[in-house]
Amino acid sequence: MSKIHAAITAVNGYVPDHVLTNQELETMVDTNDEWIVTRTGIKERRILKGEGKATSDLAVPAVKGLLEKRGISADEIELIIFCTSTPDMLFPATANILADKIGAKKAWGYDLQAACSGFLFGLTTAAQFIESGKHKKVLVVGADKMSSVVNYEDRNTCILFGDGCGCVLLEPNEEGNGIIDAVLKTDGSGGPYLNIKGGGSLNPATHQTVEAGLHYAYQEGRTVFKFAVTNMAEVAVEVMERNNLTSEDVDWLVPHQANKRIIDATAERAGLSDDKVMVNIHKYGNTTSGTIPLCLWEWENQLKKGDNLILAAFGGGFTWGAVYLKWAYTKA
Repeated sequence: MSKIHAAITAVNGYVPDHVLTNQELETMVDTNDEWIVTRTGIKERRILKGEGKATSDLAVPAVKGLLEKRGISADEIELIIFCTSTPDMLFPATANILADKIGAKKAWGYDLQAACSGFLFGLTTAAQFIESGKHKKVLVVGADKMSSVVNYEDRNTCILFGDGCGCVLLEPNEEGNGIIDAVLKTDGSGGPYLNIKGGGSLNPATHQTVEAGLHYAYQEGRTVFKFAVTNMAEVAVEVMERNNLTSEDVDWLVPHQANKRIIDATAERAGLSDDKVMVNIHKYGNTTSGTIPLCLWEWENQLKKGDNLILAAFGGGFTWGAVYLKWAYTKA
């Protein structure tokens, strides 16, 4: 009997219409376009506008589009893993809210929180349900409304983040395509350098926590950059070496879009030329859990059945990891 792999059989994405450019940020904080582009590679990002709009509202159009592309109904989804750092609420889970909004009446689900590594952690978790034979169709969503936790008076963070959603459908594959291997890591000692201090059980919301800005994303940039630029590159190479892959064997590197310099360092360490690296950070900034599936969505037309992909990410906590997968289809 052939080994069952969990393969991506459909991918889709959604970004809001509103574009926040570097030029507009220049009117809000002490920064400029050249400084932002040189240090991050970001030129603009998308922002979800409108009263009462939440992270689940980014996911609904992305998932509905995915179901239409795959030609299935929401009722066929058995499990939803919603990877996010900005859930609609602490509970119920955004996965449950999404299931209700799309009419996935037979699905169960939960949220997975691992900062910018969330999608990779969710993808690997979902694969276990497919490989075990427990489920046939699992939806993995990576979405964040980072504009809801960004302080637009803090030039160190507000230039980085945008809103967006990407999602994939996992199904069983017996042809050898799908998720082959993963290396996932965490180091909780990195927590003080990238976090949101307020809103949890440690610092419940009070007038004081709001006034102190504890509900905004905080980042100690130099420390995070130094750790990320080394570890995201190393874990990508580790998963390649574990599977005897050379740079010639890898068709695409799909890196988390946090900083162009981190992307470049990862590609260089893996020995991959620029034409093998998916980059859209200049358009969307860092959408946290959404970056990797948004890349897959944008590059779907260029992906061929059997292509070797290395997915790599780094996030607050610290969390980081890499996934090796073989693409399962060529888009008609």
